[in-house]
Amino acid sequence: MAVAETGGLDPVLAFGLVGALGVGSQWLAWRLRLPAIVLMLVAGLIIGPVTGVLDPAAQFGDMLQPMIAVAVAIILFEGGLTLDLHRLSDAAKGVRRLVLIGAPLGWIASASALHFVAGLSWESSAVFGGIMIVTGPTVIAPLLRQARLQRRPAALMQWEAIVNDPVGALAAVLAFEVVMVLRTATSAGHAVIEIGMGVAIASVLGLAAGWGVVRAFRQAWVPEYMKVPVLFVVLLGVFALADHVLHESGLLAVTIMGLWIANAKLPSFTEIYRFKEHATVLLVSGVFILLAAGMSFERLAVLDWRAGAFVLAVILLARPLPVLAALAFTNVPWRERLLVAFTGPRGVVLVAVAGLFGERLAQLGLPDADRIAPLAFALVAATVVLHGFTLAPMAHLLGLTASRLPGVLIMGGSKWAVELGAALKKMDLPVIIADPNNAHLRSAREAGLDTFYGDILSEAAEERVDLVAYEKLICASDNDAYNTLVATDLAPEFGRENVFQVKRVRETSSRHSLPATLGGQAFGANETYFEANAAIAGGCEFRVTKLTEEFTAEDWRAAQTEAVPIAELGPGGSLRLLGPEDELRGTPGTHLLARLPKRAERKAPEAAGEDI
Repeated sequence: MAVAETGGLDPVLAFGLVGALGVGSQWLAWRLRLPAIVLMLVAGLIIGPVTGVLDPAAQFGDMLQPMIAVAVAIILFEGGLTLDLHRLSDAAKGVRRLVLIGAPLGWIASASALHFVAGLSWESSAVFGGIMIVTGPTVIAPLLRQARLQRRPAALMQWEAIVNDPVGALAAVLAFEVVMVLRTATSAGHAVIEIGMGVAIASVLGLAAGWGVVRAFRQAWVPEYMKVPVLFVVLLGVFALADHVLHESGLLAVTIMGLWIANAKLPSFTEIYRFKEHATVLLVSGVFILLAAGMSFERLAVLDWRAGAFVLAVILLARPLPVLAALAFTNVPWRERLLVAFTGPRGVVLVAVAGLFGERLAQLGLPDADRIAPLAFALVAATVVLHGFTLAPMAHLLGLTASRLPGVLIMGGSKWAVELGAALKKMDLPVIIADPNNAHLRSAREAGLDTFYGDILSEAAEERVDLVAYEKLICASDNDAYNTLVATDLAPEFGRENVFQVKRVRETSSRHSLPATLGGQAFGANETYFEANAAIAGGCEFRVTKLTEEFTAEDWRAAQTEAVPIAELGPGGSLRLLGPEDELRGTPGTHLLARLPKRAERKAPEAAGEDI
């Protein structure tokens, strides 16, 4: 193993280790359906204080703090990019109240808990309490997918997390600037002037940079392949320049820059945001591993009974009371208020920003600043573990779960789609059919299926269709180009392995073939829209059969030689759409959906399986 002259890992090897552990923890968490932040915390502590393999301060030296500061700046910029004010204005009243009333009350309640329970000074409490507003958008989304909540409580928690991400960062930045200026200024008047100038300069720089980037991109002054690099350079320049004027005002500047770009309606915004999202995943992982590895047993020793009492105070008081006050006198039912009030997992952003400001406050001479990072770790670990295991049971107890089974979104309202949707609904799966032609949805509504009239890629669909409730997407309209567009655009949302598409009419033609990066996967008999509907019109139907130990998949296949397997719903609730080459797993208790001739037209006698 490479070792630096000063001892420990070589810096390059340390970089590789941090990246591998960060991304590896997220992948393992995805496989195990666990909160990624818990695994990253464990990994960081193991390679840091437990084994001593990595000491970030020794490996990276004076570059450690600038690295973390730049990473946090990029993370907060990405947070600003998520806040579309137009979509916020159209959001429910409850969401607006959670942001406009709940966030300030949460700041006050969190700061009070830090001061009176954890024993921090008001200065440290004000800074740390600001970032505690953030409920962790990277943590809440996986929890919502696991719990499968009804639309409104899921929307309340998801939008609160998205909007409060930059709001909490701004609160912490402003509080830190006040503390810093009051500590360094010679008089109160000088402090007010310095704070005002710092905020004004940071705001002007952020707005000017955002406006300049938008104008340059709209006017095609920057080629497409250079837009992301230019954005990164401008971001770093704005952060450095604002930070030079007033320490940590750079974080305010880049957040404002992100807000401006998010609301500019850039045609290339989706590509920019996705790249920034990927970069943020890497940075969040790296920062969290570095901060966890930088912990020592001496610093963790401050987690005494007061730290435990502080965590309890946040979970039972500082989180629920502001939420209940904010949602008072609204049309949000009391069950949903309780669920939102007692669900507040904190995420990596809180740890990253709290760790950075803890170092800065320590440099200003605050004796209790070194307690901020351990308290942040304790709060994040406790809330993520607690809500990760209690959200689904609590939602079920309150009657707020939509379904414990994975849903299916079918795009296209043909007869074939309606018959398939009805069969899936018979398996107790949530199903919705979307179509931009309202007349195509008449049969779906008559069959009792949920529908969405409009373009599934529109902003209206984002607001009205709860994509969290649906795990699979089937693109099956009569327009092959539109099917390909929808499958390609929503693949990052659903995961490419969960996006399917009917066969294109000219798919085998070399003139019309598309690369594998476009469109969805084949399923069923891999038929075109017209072939699939012709089969239904010609006397086929969808039927669901339950496999047992006595009637296996082999028995079913022998009895149903003309059947085309479509999907398997395992006994554990896992849904698997089958392609032409996929083999049946056939676990006893599996519900098998297939297309086959109607009963009266079958040549073989009725099988011994249990049809539903």
